[in-house]
Amino acid sequence: MPNSKSVLKARYLRSEETKAEKILWQELRNRRLGVKFRRQHPLEKFIIDFYAPEIKLGIELDGSGHKQNREYDKLREEYLNSHNIKVVRFWNRDVERNLEKVLEKIRCELPRP
Repeated sequence: MPNSKSVLKARYLRSEETKAEKILWQELRNRRLGVKFRRQHPLEKFIIDFYAPEIKLGIELDGSGHKQNREYDKLREEYLNSHNIKVVRFWNRDVERNLEKVLEKIRCELPRP
């Protein structure tokens, strides 16, 4: 269960999304890949950029700021993995420059129909 601080932060992050988040959200929303994704989804004290709860898949987009936050990212990923949530990471620039390749990698993580 997310705490109220995480919920507020998630709301803020949704209103301040990056260019890469906007681009990827257009492809993930409304079950376009056959799975429901949520954006900036709080899980206890952590927030996942995109999360598909029915298949426990998290997608994280990293910008240059993540180079300084490696320890936090490691803790978050360990927490998510301990709850059987698989995390796939992409750099913002990959989403912006090669969206189709990013989508192909995401599709590989989705269950086959």
